[in-house]
Amino acid sequence: QVQLVQSGGGLVQAGGSLSLSCTASGGTFRRYSMGWFRQAPGKEREFVAGISPTAVTIDYTDSVKGRFTISRDNTKNTVMVYLRMNNLKPEDTAVYYCAASTNSPTRRNYDYEYWGQGTQVTVSS
Repeated sequence: QVQLVQSGGGLVQAGGSLSLSCTASGGTFRRYSMGWFRQAPGKEREFVAGISPTAVTIDYTDSVKGRFTISRDNTKNTVMVYLRMNNLKPEDTAVYYCAASTNSPTRRNYDYEYWGQGTQVTVSS
């Protein structure tokens, strides 16, 4: 059974840090690009960060560069993907989703075949 299961997130004050994790199982996710997206209330889902299968290519949206770090661990039977978020801002408040794509790292959400369940991140001012 293919599934992406997320954990982490929560409530933090501005300037604080949070980490998100995503466990990908049931498929050959070592060959997949992985990404993090987010969706704030009333807004479209937007790309946050992406990482290629061997982590050679990493991409961030401009608003999180220097604050967020995406990483992955392919060494276990399941693939783990992480998003470390530092210096969080109220505008980072959203539901965050991990996703898997057979394409090269892409910012287009329709290129991703599998999605996690979503995790709430709330940053208070």
